[in-house]
Amino acid sequence: HYKMDNAERIALILALSPHVKPSLLDLLFVKNNETERGYTAFGGLKGIAHGGFIPTGETLMFLLAGTELNLRFKYMLLLEEGHFFSAHHVLTLMPAPNDEPALSGALKISREFLAQFTTGHIGKPSFSMDFPAKLITTALEWEDLVLPARTHEQIDEIKTWVTHSHTLMNEWGMSKKLKPGFKSLFFGPPGTGKTLTACLLGKQCGMDVYRIDLSMVISKYIGETEKNLSKIFDMAEDKNWILFFDEAEALFGKRTGVSDAHDRFANQEVSYLLQRIEDFNGVVILASNLKSNIDDAFTRRFQSVIYFPVPAPEQRYQLWDKAFPDSAGRDEKINLKEIAFKYELTGGTIMNIIRYSSLMTLKRNENTITFNDIQQGIKREYLKEGKIIT
Repeated sequence: HYKMDNAERIALILALSPHVKPSLLDLLFVKNNETERGYTAFGGLKGIAHGGFIPTGETLMFLLAGTELNLRFKYMLLLEEGHFFSAHHVLTLMPAPNDEPALSGALKISREFLAQFTTGHIGKPSFSMDFPAKLITTALEWEDLVLPARTHEQIDEIKTWVTHSHTLMNEWGMSKKLKPGFKSLFFGPPGTGKTLTACLLGKQCGMDVYRIDLSMVISKYIGETEKNLSKIFDMAEDKNWILFFDEAEALFGKRTGVSDAHDRFANQEVSYLLQRIEDFNGVVILASNLKSNIDDAFTRRFQSVIYFPVPAPEQRYQLWDKAFPDSAGRDEKINLKEIAFKYELTGGTIMNIIRYSSLMTLKRNENTITFNDIQQGIKREYLKEGKIIT
């Protein structure tokens, strides 16, 4: 919690006014009789669809400092990156158009805090260039998760951290000795349940899970990747989120030897990322197909490294049994135990087969999935992977 002073309250009210009472600032459109235009000191932009007065940094400086330069310089700090407003994405000074003075940029309150201040509802950030992460959820429950016992035990360790971290770090005084948060690497072949596990962890622990879109984070331009990462970690700070980096090797892969400036800056990005992850007080999960793809500098800092193997026959049987539609019948020729022991498939692949088999059943205007449907579905999946069915 942050206690605002009067200047900060005025800044917040000013940014809220176009949303709450759009006509409130119309008086600032008054003309200066000497120049036959608006007063420069008032700043402001004229909205297009909105039509009203959009306050800028200049508007705020006028209200707080008038013509006093010393006060102006003091209050300009409210709009700096290190201030609470910027660090917690409450209030932003937008870039000024056409390289005009910086304070000509509009004052913008974030959607999340706009919702919180007006409706009392804490809004969730939308996927955008400014926040390249998407909220992911699942309709499944913890009981639907089929994993080896050892993997389950390691997942439970994360749940234990979420439940007891406050006591451990604060009441037991371990915040002086331990880094904040919990970092884990999930690795294993595609379709083995890494993303589903992250979603179910969030559901069990009452935490939102955000999957980071690395295609929007990684930039070929020097310094841009760090900026994009900074937006995510700044937004997530103190939010009780799980940050899920899928296909993490694209960003967390092994560092290269320094042969040119590009390599040097790429390694610089990794160092920056290491620091942000170490300092983050929430849960970070990286997912990769191979553990060896991830830089050792990261794995050394993880509290857990969890392997998601291709399911064993007993687990495949459970996955097959849970996968069938509730409203569809099964051909008596379908022997799930035999299929589970014969075909080495992941949970994701099994769901693809059930999807195909169900659609073929509906196409025939029938209600019973046949053994042939399942066989054809398995054949299709084997062909996708370049395998031959035996």
